[in-house]
Amino acid sequence: MKSKKEIHQRLKAKGVEIDNVCEVGVYMPETSNIIDFIEENIPTMLVEPDPKSIHKIKEIFGAFPHVALFPFAIYDYNGKLSLSQANASTFVSELKASPALVNDKYEVEESKNFEVNCKKFSEIDHRNIDLISIDIEGSEWYVLKYIKSRPRVISIETHGKFYQNPFINEISTWIDENDYEVWYKDNSDTVYIKKGLFEISLGEKLGLKIKETRIALRKAKKIFRG
Repeated sequence: MKSKKEIHQRLKAKGVEIDNVCEVGVYMPETSNIIDFIEENIPTMLVEPDPKSIHKIKEIFGAFPHVALFPFAIYDYNGKLSLSQANASTFVSELKASPALVNDKYEVEESKNFEVNCKKFSEIDHRNIDLISIDIEGSEWYVLKYIKSRPRVISIETHGKFYQNPFINEISTWIDENDYEVWYKDNSDTVYIKKGLFEISLGEKLGLKIKETRIALRKAKKIFRG
């Protein structure tokens, strides 16, 4: 299963060594944002609550001794949580904004909801995560809110088409208060690094400005269309 995710390629180019990785919101193992690190035998935490995805993750990564699976959702409390099934965009039912709701006009139906266990991220964080990728369809803030580690690299789903993360202000404040800066953005994620990890090149800064302009224009297009 060979992949070359952008985050992995960019870090390799910078010469950054990663010792522990975590992905919150895996969906399917073949689409994992940290699959390249898994294949390099880097100690890995995978957090995924969807039973269908859990089955597939166990099937693909079950024999990997360096991969630990946490089969529950991350949220604002420990207990039970209702999720709305939307394939790769499955989200917390009580959220007012998620990629499925905003971009796909998804309508929540009780028959498509399912209940999972949920925990605060602090329950599983041992302060040793170097890189974390968070893609949980609008609930990303609840990882940062309770995180103990201060990863060198953080990837968060913050945007996508017409969608903007409903907790973008909380995320941005946390990023500033904990000495991170934006490294780059792709079509859905913002990747942050600890200040001082490496110098962001002029070309990377220009690329970020171009991407941010495109994201802003896409959102403006929606406003004008109504």
